[in-house]
Amino acid sequence: MSANGYISEVDYLYGYYPETSPVRLRLALLASGVGHSVGTVPNYLELGFGQGLSLSINAATNDGNFYGTDFNPAQVANALELAQATGRPISIFEDSFEQLAERTDLPQFDIIALHGIWSWVSDESRRAIVRIARDRLKPGGIFYISYNVTPGWSPAMPLRHLMAEYSKRAATGGILERAQKAINFVDQVMDSGAAYFATHPQLKTRLDQIRKQDMHYVAHEYFNAEWEPMAFSKVADILSEAKLSFAGSANILDNIPALSVPSSATEALSEITDPILRETTLDYFVNRQFRRDIFVKGLRRLDGHQLRATVSQQQFTLLANATDCPSTVGTSVGDAELKQDIYAPVIAAIDAADGKICSVEQLAQAEVCQNIDFWQIWESLLVLTGAGTIAPLDSRDVEASRTDAANSLNKFICAKSESLAGMQFLASPLIGSAVSVSWIDQIFIKALSDGVDDVPSRAWDILSAQGKRLIVEGNELPDKAANIAELQRLFKDFERARLPILRSLGIFLQK
Repeated sequence: MSANGYISEVDYLYGYYPETSPVRLRLALLASGVGHSVGTVPNYLELGFGQGLSLSINAATNDGNFYGTDFNPAQVANALELAQATGRPISIFEDSFEQLAERTDLPQFDIIALHGIWSWVSDESRRAIVRIARDRLKPGGIFYISYNVTPGWSPAMPLRHLMAEYSKRAATGGILERAQKAINFVDQVMDSGAAYFATHPQLKTRLDQIRKQDMHYVAHEYFNAEWEPMAFSKVADILSEAKLSFAGSANILDNIPALSVPSSATEALSEITDPILRETTLDYFVNRQFRRDIFVKGLRRLDGHQLRATVSQQQFTLLANATDCPSTVGTSVGDAELKQDIYAPVIAAIDAADGKICSVEQLAQAEVCQNIDFWQIWESLLVLTGAGTIAPLDSRDVEASRTDAANSLNKFICAKSESLAGMQFLASPLIGSAVSVSWIDQIFIKALSDGVDDVPSRAWDILSAQGKRLIVEGNELPDKAANIAELQRLFKDFERARLPILRSLGIFLQK
């Protein structure tokens, strides 16, 4: 079954997308030197929220009024459960974008966010999204959109078309079964010497990667009737109808030219003054397949004084142990080496700060950072954020209501972990976002909160009840003794390396 061409026969994954967090969106604009009018209590709307995990975590960990819509009733039901678990009054609708655009009971929004859905819906739905942005986004507001983009997707578009056509015209069964049959059919076509695939041999690797992905994701990504990767310039032109201007990337690293622009592109890009053409051309240099863009209604650049003053007050905290300073970071142009004479002192200064929270100005004044330029410190913080080593926060003083909401939601997620392994994120009220927490670690957290003495044995009881075994170096552990021994090792590592960080982020289950 589909609605406006969008697959609704199977549910989407439980994903959390940190780019949708109000804190991260504000940081991304600051990294681009762009101003906004989004305060600390925003009206926030998510279009096409999937299972609602991002919406619920953002609502639990940030002040504001949160709204969302998705037309898949099963996903809406799941989102309502998550919203109820937060204890927050999240407004959740089962409206299509066209229906939402017709509503007269919505406020003006500071932030409108949609992740991925733009590429998977009809032109009619995209027009409705533009109308919502035009009529409901405040001047100075933020519009976050992510989507499949050409030219990176261009060689694979015929691959996707053949899979979709086989699923529609020849395969039988439910969508997951049809998707698997379509993959097998295209694999056979490749092996039979089809000239297109011989000309584009990298598509064999891509098909092998598709086969390894979660089939629920594959169904949504490849088998919608409406599916259109777009050039950035086309998206920008469409959104200009809602008075939206491109402000920067929600991927923090893409806002740092040294890490996002190949050296071979410098000369060609330096001659381009139009920002839309520049971004479109850059996509060809890096062969980009997916964009995470921020547009604003009313583009305003921060002057030097405003930028320095705002950057100085931005705070960060650690997401990892200080000893785990990365030596490289992956970027759109490859792995970049991080100079340890800059990055190590910055991490050490945050680690030594009260509560492991430090502003940029405090870092600039720290003795260990005295030989580092202010703007080098700022860039290193952006890079470390992109690497997942640190995270931005608005304030070290977290409202009790946010702590309670995050704790309540985390209890719900950890309780679900005893039967469902899909929600591998927990809410942090400190950073206004989520951190990735594995299924096993969630089971450990739940057992600790329940006061269990032998946590590894409790974890084994849960695994065995589901007929699961741990896998080590590709091999399933054979018996109870081997599984418990491995769980004991994992729990010791969790207590030593991860639990202190989670507690510092406010991720723990209060009784």
